[in-house]
Amino acid sequence: MIERAEYLEKLKKWKDKDLIKVITGIRRCGKSTIFDLFIDYLKSCGINDEHIISVNLESPEYKFNDYMELYNYVNEKITDNDEYYVFLDEVQNVFEFQKAVDGLYIKKNVDVYITGSNAYLLSGELATLLSGRYIEIKVLPLSFKEYKDYLNVEGDEKLYLKYVNNSSFPYALKLDSEDEIDAYLDSIYNTIIVKDIVTRKKIADTNMLKSVTEFLFSSIGSAMSVKKIADTMTSKGRSISVHTVDSYLESLTESFIFNKVSRYDIKGKQYLETNEKYYATDVTMRYALLGRKNLDVGHILENVVYLELIRRGYKVYIGKVDDNEVDFVVENKDGRTYFQVAYTTRDENTLLRELTPLQKINDHYPKYILTMDLDPKTDYDGIVKMNVLDWLLDK
Repeated sequence: MIERAEYLEKLKKWKDKDLIKVITGIRRCGKSTIFDLFIDYLKSCGINDEHIISVNLESPEYKFNDYMELYNYVNEKITDNDEYYVFLDEVQNVFEFQKAVDGLYIKKNVDVYITGSNAYLLSGELATLLSGRYIEIKVLPLSFKEYKDYLNVEGDEKLYLKYVNNSSFPYALKLDSEDEIDAYLDSIYNTIIVKDIVTRKKIADTNMLKSVTEFLFSSIGSAMSVKKIADTMTSKGRSISVHTVDSYLESLTESFIFNKVSRYDIKGKQYLETNEKYYATDVTMRYALLGRKNLDVGHILENVVYLELIRRGYKVYIGKVDDNEVDFVVENKDGRTYFQVAYTTRDENTLLRELTPLQKINDHYPKYILTMDLDPKTDYDGIVKMNVLDWLLDK
């Protein structure tokens, strides 16, 4: 197993706290493995097997008709007053699962951990029923640093190209060829579409959903609106309403294929509700739909940086300053930081284009330009240009 140390440490931190631990993330990103790693940790702490109850609700071994059957199955295994650790994997597969989770949570000697592959896991009834009683841990596929640490090879540039070519899904590391990887990515995509979107949302026109998905993958890092997508589909002879597009986008973000990023007017200090961007949770999933031609290396790099920013716990926005754009405005408890991302700024005009928006910001928060250029770290009157791979590896 790949040691997902960051997530394992979070589970250790919340162990035995009076909160439900909710692990969310796209299918096959490693949520079950994180459970396995944490269970190994519990055993190393002296917790015996009888006090660790693990149920994978995607397995045919565990088919419950409703929440009560699940609750009774787990409850029957709780036979004393010592602490029990209950792990429910892909819990959304059980009807009204939130009632079983709540029933287990209120037991004084039960520490509950659940996973789900949909954002709606924490919406609606579950959010209402368990409000204030859970902590969410969002899991992503492998970061570039995790990828490098696992492979333990030299040559960061070459490894980065492999990373964005061969996928960041953990299991892809075991596959040998692009054909195998593409087939695996296609299977993940189809599983998500069928199980998490089409069936749940009762979508009839799966071809239109695929067209919208392809459009998003081909437009990573580009500002867009629901109307623009609808107009693009219509111009290709596929009439679709704005309402339907909006529903599809909601489903694609709920299933974690894409992440929606809103815009922020830096000078006006207000959030904007138009022309948001969408970034993929794994940039290589586009290969399963679009092939490997006409790749925009700049936007792929931008996507990788976005994912790293949310891994590091930032709230992320697209910045607007006058008529210019800042790739990312990010915030955490320590304040704000600005980032521009460019594959290269060796051309003087490109460097000027990246510097100009940052120079227009009249505050003293950190400002960075991240590039693939193998240049020493450079300071342009407080704007730091540095190698993006050094930043991704936290050097």
